[in-house]
Amino acid sequence: MWAKENANDENGARRVTGGRLATAREFGRVGVRKMLQRPGIIEESVTPVPGDPVAVAQLLGASWYDERLAALADELGRDAGDVRAEAAGYLREMAASLDERAVQGWRGFSRWLMRAYDVLVDEDQIAQLRKLDRKATLAFAFSHRSYLDGMLLPEEIQDNRLSAAFTFGGANLNFFPMGAFAKRTGTIFIRRQTKDIPVYRFVLRAYIAQLVQNHTNVTWSIEGGRTRTGKLRPPVFGILRYLTDAVDEIDGPEVYLVPTSIVYDQLHEVEAMTTEAYGAVKRPEDLRFLVGLARQQGKRLGRAYLDFGEPLPLRKRLEEMRGDEAGTGTEIERIALDVEHRINRATPVTPTAVVSLSLLGADRSLSISEVLATVRPLASYITARNWSVAGAADLTNRSTIRWTLHQLVASGVVSVYDAGTEAVWGIGEDQHLVAAFYRNTAIHILVDRAIAETALLAAAENAENSADGMVSPVTVRDEALSLRELLKFEFLFSGRAQFEKELADEVRLIGAVDTSHAAAAADVRGLLAAADVLLAHLVLRPFLDAYHIVADRLAALGDESLDENAFLAECLELGKQWELQRRIASAESRSMELFKTALRLARHRELVDGSDSEQLAKRRQEFADEIATATRRVNAIAELARAQV
Repeated sequence: MWAKENANDENGARRVTGGRLATAREFGRVGVRKMLQRPGIIEESVTPVPGDPVAVAQLLGASWYDERLAALADELGRDAGDVRAEAAGYLREMAASLDERAVQGWRGFSRWLMRAYDVLVDEDQIAQLRKLDRKATLAFAFSHRSYLDGMLLPEEIQDNRLSAAFTFGGANLNFFPMGAFAKRTGTIFIRRQTKDIPVYRFVLRAYIAQLVQNHTNVTWSIEGGRTRTGKLRPPVFGILRYLTDAVDEIDGPEVYLVPTSIVYDQLHEVEAMTTEAYGAVKRPEDLRFLVGLARQQGKRLGRAYLDFGEPLPLRKRLEEMRGDEAGTGTEIERIALDVEHRINRATPVTPTAVVSLSLLGADRSLSISEVLATVRPLASYITARNWSVAGAADLTNRSTIRWTLHQLVASGVVSVYDAGTEAVWGIGEDQHLVAAFYRNTAIHILVDRAIAETALLAAAENAENSADGMVSPVTVRDEALSLRELLKFEFLFSGRAQFEKELADEVRLIGAVDTSHAAAAADVRGLLAAADVLLAHLVLRPFLDAYHIVADRLAALGDESLDENAFLAECLELGKQWELQRRIASAESRSMELFKTALRLARHRELVDGSDSEQLAKRRQEFADEIATATRRVNAIAELARAQV
């Protein structure tokens, strides 16, 4: 078993904080050893040396670890000694420790770097986690919107008297001089591309198993990297898969996956991310990057909100899923999606998100009364759906909205004109993607409603056409499932059965319509016209507009193949043209991130590298027509909403 023979090791105590602390002399030896290894003067030691973290010493001294390495060497057809040395190097490269003085220094640095924010944590949630912390290992899977996440979460874990956690981070952040410092404070730097490095993957799996055996809390981004759009990215399974392997093979207390939401009123780094969406090259992380980030944090940006979803007992959940033969083989994927749904459920709605949604949905500047006219019915919907609001803010309060507008003006996201009879606010020049990032932090609570509205309109149109004998009648559910299929790479949807239930609940808030039967066109149109709030154009239009650009360019190619980079560049150019022509609602649809997702959908439908060249042009045009129809319907809902004001 992975690490099982170390269960009674005196170093495998309840928490690593009580383990061996490396002295300055030991770290000096480590530095000298590394310097001598680079030119090959000495070889990597395959036995523990002074300065090795606890888990490293445990693994290098374990017979099971050595036996499995020998088996791996045999499988790879390599010399066992070479594989052991390679593995020892990887192990020391990734392994972290908790040096008491380094941790205290790092906490001070973290608090200084986070000085742009007041951090709000739910004390009741923390109290529940403390109870679990006494009897189980906690694995915090967090949403990742900022470089600051990896500092904020470990700091709050310690500040709220939870056992210290090791944090997995990308090796791109392991730069001089911060990398070595961070490793001594529990940061585990791991490589992203390990497909062709089987020894590295073996070592990472063994190291995670040893941490679980030692009952060490861990944190990691389940998305695998920062979101560029503000909403959750699809989960990455690597760390979760290795945690599952450890739970399967190690007897011991339960491991609880803790869904963790981190959201900010605003972020300095969003603007840099959005320039990448317009085609700019991402700057590498280095000392210059760190200095720039630290300088930015000198300007206050409001609050950061740390919230925890319902913890998921990993061992128990695996047993339940494996008892159902239908789910065998997909446990990791299903658990990952469950965790992300719980993260979304725990993510509060910020005033910044709803104000951004209001301004992005308009095609003009708005007075504060007009902003409130959009936000107030939205706030009622949020209350009806039992979603939490960040800081318990009153979204219907004029002062709350005014303060949020002023904060967005101060950061340059929003511009204000106040020389007339009343002040009016609008999205600043080239700031649409920044505002969209903030809106998207709450978009997950609105997607089902937006799809319900669009599906109702589609069903009404279909009923009108079927009355003329043009088509067979379809249900609201059928139309909603078609939209779900169209947007499945963009949003995190529930499973089909749960989605249909949630759809029925959403439609019930609008009016008495049976989603499983054909609808009467006049009745449905009347319900939409009388709805308290219409959201489809605020939520779906930016994505459908971007998809429309991609589909148009694909259709223009006929049956020709495409070069992806050149194709995406052409989409950016056409997006600018359509923006100027007002063929798309706003500049936020001119986004490389959205184009890539649309192209992913097209590839899934075999429209990019299709083998049936004779039908490819036709299927590409049908794809463009499908998206054009969805876009037209969302624009029709926008007109209905405008008529209600």
